Amino acid sequence: MSNLVRCTRSCISRFKKPHLQRNHFLSSSFFFTSIEEGRTGPTATPVRPAPPPIRVALTESAGRSVFATRRIGAGELLHTAKPLVSHPSLSAVQRVCYFCLRKLGNTSANPLQSVSFCSEECREQAKAFHGVEAKADWSAYDDYCRSNGLKYPLLVKRFACMVLSGDVSSDLLDVLQPSGVSSQMISEVEEGFSLLKSAFEEANVADEKMAFLTKQWYIGVLARIRINAFRIELAGGLYEDLLLAAAASVEAEAAVGNAVYMLPSFYNHDCDPNVHIIWIDNVDAKLAALRDVEPGEELRICYIDASMDHDARQTILSGGFGFQCNCLRCLSGD
Repeated sequence: MSNLVRCTRSCISRFKKPHLQRNHFLSSSFFFTSIEEGRTGPTATPVRPAPPPIRVALTESAGRSVFATRRIGAGELLHTAKPLVSHPSLSAVQRVCYFCLRKLGNTSANPLQSVSFCSEECREQAKAFHGVEAKADWSAYDDYCRSNGLKYPLLVKRFACMVLSGDVSSDLLDVLQPSGVSSQMISEVEEGFSLLKSAFEEANVADEKMAFLTKQWYIGVLARIRINAFRIELAGGLYEDLLLAAAASVEAEAAVGNAVYMLPSFYNHDCDPNVHIIWIDNVDAKLAALRDVEPGEELRICYIDASMDHDARQTILSGGFGFQCNCLRCLSGD
């Protein structure tokens, strides 16, 4: 299997029916949301949202890590996060919104268009990068991804279109940790880089606008996406218990695409996690506690299917993420 296709963070918990307590709704912001604690009503005074009960700190053993700033109850929603970049899988592109990855109903999907949006809001949000993307012919690039079973180059393509549109800076993802870059990986991305650049050149994108698009930039972005991307599995909006809904989505293998986030990428891995990442009906991620967490305790998610046995987990984490897991569960041999 290619080194480029084997390590999306899936965050599947081995807890199939965790307890979820009633808690606050979440407000929106750029990368993640705070917990809203304001009063409601026509005469209510706006109250500044409370920050999420977490802090990010550097550690000697694991780099950036996320810690609880107060006691967190089992099932409590910590924060939500909007993606830095996302893209539907090629198999789902006709079934989901091209921007937020929400599943489309029969009235939303347009078989006469290559992509569809679930709302005018999403169409407007995607207008800049999609305007750049629509000028190019992506058939060769998509065929390259499809034939090689690659998903991360689709995220690179969208990110490049976002940069060309002026929406984001070309170094937006530099804050994220990259995966190791081997000589095999460099050889594997040669074709993808050439196809991406050729698509823009044939669309008459000016050379000065493409100055950032070097092979070094392509490899660097791909290396960061490769180790920080999450597979998006929608639970749907039919359940009141969000964690139960998330477990249902895992069992249904409801993956619709991949996305990269800022704050969720700072959570370290544990095979017995205390936090779960959830997608309900679109690409916006929700992070919830799986159990009670004490102040100062590190918050961790599981990057893989935690129901696998010890040897399988170690093989995937070592080959896909480049580390040997020494969590308490693995040290016990479970």
